[in-house]
Amino acid sequence: MPTTARERIVPSPAASWDGRPPRRERARGWIGRVPFSLHQLLFRLAIAGVFLRPGLQKVWSWESTVALFADEYKVPVLSPALAAAMAATFEVGCSLLLIVGFATRVATVPLLAQIFVIETFVYPNAWPEHLVWSSILLVLLTRGGGAASLDHLIRRWWEGRRTDSSC
Repeated sequence: MPTTARERIVPSPAASWDGRPPRRERARGWIGRVPFSLHQLLFRLAIAGVFLRPGLQKVWSWESTVALFADEYKVPVLSPALAAAMAATFEVGCSLLLIVGFATRVATVPLLAQIFVIETFVYPNAWPEHLVWSSILLVLLTRGGGAASLDHLIRRWWEGRRTDSSC
């Protein structure tokens, strides 16, 4: 029971005038209800958006791509043609796998390796951008593609098939 006029007028920080939690608390509740699978879908699409276009550009202008790997990138140990072929294959192939959510965890490994090579030998000052990409890929590697992926549908089908055959 309030004893002073101020206590009767000022609501507690945990409740608004109408007895509901303040907007800030309600917003936290709404934000907390966003399914993680939506984040995983957006992560997959974001990384595919980063790698797919450059991969297609490498394929479309192959001769200039090989020249770029020979003159500017200069990846050690690999020939420019092999390095360009590997980069284009990983960028296009893994991006397509991420878009549909098939073999999501497997698709992240070559892209993480490619980011490591780029950071180490080609653009060492681009670490903030590479750190963001790597962080997103590590989430996908450790948590998978999410409910909106072919991986999830295949897993559900396989588990249903196993329980049906065991009956």
